[in-house]
Amino acid sequence: MEQGIKDLIEISQFYGKQKDYVLAGGGNTSYKNSDHLWIKASGFSLATISEEGFAKLDRNQLAVINTKEYSGDVLFREEEIKNDLMKSRVEPEKGQRPSVETSLHNLIDFAFIVHTHSTKVNGLMCSNQAAEKTAELFGDDVLYIGYDDPGYILFKVVEKAVLKYREEKGKEPAVILLQNHGVFVGADSIAEIKSIYDEIIGKLDAVYGEEALVEELPVAAEAAQIVPAIRMMVSSEGLKSVRLANNSLLDFYLDANNYKSVANPFTPDGIVYANSAFIYAEFKDDVAGFLDDIQVKITAYETEKGKLPKVIFSPGLGMLLIADHAQGADILYDVVTDSCRIAKLAGSFGGEHPMTAVQIQFIENWEVEQYRSKISLGATAGRVDRKIIVVTGGAQGFGAGIVEELMKHGANVVIADLNAEKGQEFAAQLNTGNRKNKALFVLADVSKAESVENLVYETVVNFGGLDTFISNAGILRAGGLDEMTPETFELMTKVNYSAYFICSKYAAAVMKLQNKFKRNHFADIIQINSKSGLKGSNKNFAYAGGKFGGIGLTQSFALELMPFRIKVNSICPGNFFDGPLWADPERGLFVQYLNAGKVPGAKTIDDVKAFYEAQVPAGRGCTPIDVMRAIFYVIEQEYETGQAVPVTGGQNMLN
Repeated sequence: MEQGIKDLIEISQFYGKQKDYVLAGGGNTSYKNSDHLWIKASGFSLATISEEGFAKLDRNQLAVINTKEYSGDVLFREEEIKNDLMKSRVEPEKGQRPSVETSLHNLIDFAFIVHTHSTKVNGLMCSNQAAEKTAELFGDDVLYIGYDDPGYILFKVVEKAVLKYREEKGKEPAVILLQNHGVFVGADSIAEIKSIYDEIIGKLDAVYGEEALVEELPVAAEAAQIVPAIRMMVSSEGLKSVRLANNSLLDFYLDANNYKSVANPFTPDGIVYANSAFIYAEFKDDVAGFLDDIQVKITAYETEKGKLPKVIFSPGLGMLLIADHAQGADILYDVVTDSCRIAKLAGSFGGEHPMTAVQIQFIENWEVEQYRSKISLGATAGRVDRKIIVVTGGAQGFGAGIVEELMKHGANVVIADLNAEKGQEFAAQLNTGNRKNKALFVLADVSKAESVENLVYETVVNFGGLDTFISNAGILRAGGLDEMTPETFELMTKVNYSAYFICSKYAAAVMKLQNKFKRNHFADIIQINSKSGLKGSNKNFAYAGGKFGGIGLTQSFALELMPFRIKVNSICPGNFFDGPLWADPERGLFVQYLNAGKVPGAKTIDDVKAFYEAQVPAGRGCTPIDVMRAIFYVIEQEYETGQAVPVTGGQNMLN
């Protein structure tokens, strides 16, 4: 890899990781020599981009675009140019799509170009005094371009301005500021790029002063009664993620008067990610009335615009962000928060200057931006694609294995556990990479109603609803009647039996609400039971008794909840010999059973393990993937409920 490419990757990631400069798939970077130009391809994030994310283009082919005559029809012309850009690729087999701003990068005569949508720059570029204040702050050091439609038209406008600048100044413009868009910075080294950006931001900060810190604020307690219903209203063509959020900046714009400042988009990216208009609906304690109002407004929005809303501003509730997946909802949060910052910063330059209706219409009809929106906010794939699933005890053992498989198959997963350190670390690990679904850790004690109620609330606030609740958390303390204390028995009953009731109670409330607003939507409550729930277990009665009771709850809940299309099933795994329940060197079952003398003649842990392996016709213990196959079955099977599904390698067979 040549040094120029290494530097391009470094500078791209440097700005790509800073939300003050780049949000989602916005911005682009390039490097060129005399023959070729490498530019970020559509669909790649600057924050994590590698060499594979840059399209290598032939500059001679690109030069054709400068002189070629194109159609007078705006949208047809952009299609022609897109095809010419695709023809310029040196390696078309990679399937990369060059940025629409490629010609601009090729025009500016510097080795490196870094284009960002810097929030602070756009505080000026999206203001009423953009032109005059640019001249006042930067003088001849920058080239200012008034707004024009992106693509070929903008390129020709910039080309004319650059040629004039060269002729008059005898040099290349290192900074080009574009109204309602952002900034292009060019230099022959990445150190110079950073220096120029620092100078621009320094001059703007001198005007803005210190920005107030943005603090996260709580959202309305009624969220669990509202958000799942709205999620179903917008899930007519596939499940959506709905994030309910608020912060000190958003809270200001939830006011009816201040809302007008952000009601119209400032930049093309604002339209691509958040649509050109939001819904505004005030919540005043009346849940049923509010839901009726929202339903009317969503229907009207869809009728008028031919698509669903992505953002709902709701004083008294917060801001609802609607996307195909959790990553998309997070992007919306960043984009809308950025718009609020731009509106506030623009106050230093005569107030905000949003895009016009004609400018907005062009972006909405432009195939290039529709394509970028699709690849940035499109769906995931998998057997539980876009479902919202809670897994209790999900930080380790069977639970962690279940979580990993659900994530692989497209679910948004809430890891509920008492082990905060492991849970947070696990969620962070799962969220690395460019994954569209998301893992969230919530500290939860399943034996306490208030903790489970909070778990469900956090699930709803972060993802919008609940499709599957997997009650997996459990404890095991082996011992016969002589050894078992009443306190230990009560603890095991509380965690292994009573907690299943508590979890089902709060999960079912959300699932019923979803079904009310989408009658064909199925949800699942799944208990991870045990083979000990199917057959008595010597010197393990406290555990077996709780699991037997769990199957009784499963059958009873199934009868009660099936009218709401909530299926309730138990999965009864055999021995997970490799998990901490069995293999923990201090408290695992191998140690407990050895000490309790449960296995006659056993002198070592290996003796105990061999004894139990010999009882399994399959000759091995159960694994998380074995359990997952059963979980996928009960989720996908809409005509089955109230079952206890054995996953025991043939050790337990149903009559």
